[in-house]
Amino acid sequence: MEGLTTHLESKGVSVSLLSEYGITPSKRPVHLNRIFRKQEWISFREELGREVIDLGNCQVFAIADHQVAHVYLNNPLLLDETVQLLENTDGVKEVLHGESRAAAGLDHERAGDFIVVAEDDAWFTYYYWKSDRKAPDYARSVDIHRKPGYDPVELFIDPKIRFPKLKLASKLLRKKLGFRMLMDVIPLDASLVKGSHGAIPSELDDHPVLIGPHDGFDHRQTLEATEVFQHLLAQCVRS
Repeated sequence: MEGLTTHLESKGVSVSLLSEYGITPSKRPVHLNRIFRKQEWISFREELGREVIDLGNCQVFAIADHQVAHVYLNNPLLLDETVQLLENTDGVKEVLHGESRAAAGLDHERAGDFIVVAEDDAWFTYYYWKSDRKAPDYARSVDIHRKPGYDPVELFIDPKIRFPKLKLASKLLRKKLGFRMLMDVIPLDASLVKGSHGAIPSELDDHPVLIGPHDGFDHRQTLEATEVFQHLLAQCVRS
C-alpha cells in the first residue's frame, strides 16, 4: 500500500485512505435463533431430513449481521419477554428499541422490531438448528440469498475435509460435466471466526480510520460516519 500511495502522489494524485470498518477480536458466537428456539418461538419445516426455517410462521426470529442483529416479532405480545431474555443473554451488549433505537439513528420500519448489539468479543450467528445433521443444505455452502443472516464462516473451508483441493476439483469437474452438484464445503463451526465488526468498539485502536491531506482536519479528531462524505468531497473539489 505504501508503494502504491507513493507512486500515485508522484503523479500528482491526492490520496485518501479510508477503512470501511475496524475489525474487533471476537471469540464468542451467540446463536440468537437457537435461544428463541428453546422458547419454541422458531418455526421450521423438514425437507429431505433437513430443517428449513419458516420465517413467516416464527413468533420471533433474528436476522444476524456480524455484531448487530435485527429481531422481528410476528407475535408482538412477546416483545417485553424477548427484550428481557436478550438483555440477560451472555454476549449481548445492548438491546435497542423504542426511544433508544431512535436515539441511535436506527428507527426505521425495515430495521426490525428492535436491534441487538454484541459485546466487543462476541458476534451473532444465524444458526437455528439443534443438530448439525439437521442443518439445511445451504448452511454448508456459500449461499448469501437463502441464509437468514450473514455467515462469516463462509470464509473457511471445512477443516474436517482431508484433501480440500481435491474435493473442490472433483465437485467442479462434476459441474462442468453437467451433473447436479452442491458445493458443501463450508464448516458449521462458528468458533473459527476470530474477528467481527458492527458494534462501536470500546477501544479507539479498533475504529476505522481516514488518512489523507484534509485541510482543517485534526488527525486526533473523531468523525461521525455520516461526516466522512463531506471530507472526501471537499478533497475532490480541491484536487
